[in-house]
Amino acid sequence: MSALSPLTSVARFATRSTAFQTKRFLVQAAAAAPRLDRPSSYKVVVVGGGSAGLAVASTLSETLGKNAVAVVEPADIHYYQPLWTFVGSGLKTLDESKRAMKEVMPENAQWIKDSVASFSPDKNAVVLANGEAITYDYLVVAAGIQVNWGKIKNLPETLGKNGVTSNYSAQSVEKTNEFIKSFKGGNALFTMPSTPIKCAGAPQKIMYLAEEQWRKANVRSQTNIQYFTGLGKIFAIDKYANQLLKICKARNLNINYFTDLAEIKPDTKEAVFNVLAGEAKGTTLTLPYDFLHVTPPMGAPDFIKASALANADGWVDINKETLRHNRFNNVYALGDCSSLPTSKTAAAITAQSAVLKSNLLSDIYNENRDAAKYDGYTSCPLVTGSDKLILAEFSGYTGQPQETFPFDQSQERLSTYLITKEIIPEIYWRSMLKGTWDGPAKYRKLFGTN
Repeated sequence: MSALSPLTSVARFATRSTAFQTKRFLVQAAAAAPRLDRPSSYKVVVVGGGSAGLAVASTLSETLGKNAVAVVEPADIHYYQPLWTFVGSGLKTLDESKRAMKEVMPENAQWIKDSVASFSPDKNAVVLANGEAITYDYLVVAAGIQVNWGKIKNLPETLGKNGVTSNYSAQSVEKTNEFIKSFKGGNALFTMPSTPIKCAGAPQKIMYLAEEQWRKANVRSQTNIQYFTGLGKIFAIDKYANQLLKICKARNLNINYFTDLAEIKPDTKEAVFNVLAGEAKGTTLTLPYDFLHVTPPMGAPDFIKASALANADGWVDINKETLRHNRFNNVYALGDCSSLPTSKTAAAITAQSAVLKSNLLSDIYNENRDAAKYDGYTSCPLVTGSDKLILAEFSGYTGQPQETFPFDQSQERLSTYLITKEIIPEIYWRSMLKGTWDGPAKYRKLFGTN
């Protein structure tokens, strides 16, 4: 037998060392974790039981069989959050937006009711908050977005009191409706942060609905409505932005750009904004309020930002077409926690989930075919009244409209309002969460709008 070269010896030693370290990591984690009556290794681990996680886990668990897929999700309740605009304006109830998590969790999936503390993608493992290590062949990260309430001074302790509210919390969304109804005039402020957020149209939708109610209650003439956005446009896509600006002008809704809410002074009922651009850049603007709807800043979840999965901005670093991780081939991601450069909406997830499932199953079954590709499709139903809506559909990649219906969706319509309020929620509960709704692409083909 010939002697090994020095390089070969080193390579073999490194391989044995890595294998030993991985085994030691898993043994130590298992020893520290509580003993549970379920597997600790799965074909696919899905992190997150929200819209994205369940849309993927439902199909994968049905295809791969019982307990091949685990879903890591700590919450007892699943919310359909797009409905909260209607809840905040009294057009729907909070109960209509929620289901028990056990009712929507796929039957064939193993529900791990815990949160993720950290990722070890080099070891194909996630470590749970209880210290247990779960290993996988493939990982899907669908952990949503982190709402950073504490980044606005005094917001957490002020929320839900004295006219300060937000449709972005299950604990305060009903207060929005209460405060709108009890409002007797004065300064009504609505905010949109400069950070990425989920459902970027929601901060202004509640403004339109509140203004309508105040007109009907005969307090509109005593009301000054101001919308503050940390961005430079009211909406990213010009076709819809132009129509929204016409609506704001007609209803005397004042738009303030590049202004970010920084602090609430509850004792004096004042809101303090940072000015982000223009001659006053770097200064603050302080205004009194009688009603204040806050959209809090958001960002990537901390446990993702601290992991090897993250890009420089903290989002899961994936290819924008295939949804596969750019460094770890057996890791995928979708939805709000991902680096995909498009709006973070449930509608975007429908198209993303179809692409991800196709590519992941192709990997699992070792199929030699072209990868499915996501084109950036997303949608934002912009409710502008209790019977009208602008249905914005577009690609976040191209910035161009990508509409489904054979009419101008930038116009306010009752039909698209009813679709959004009554039909889409049913599609969500009955189809999307079960993995059988891949978005409206097939209808665009049917209507010839593709």
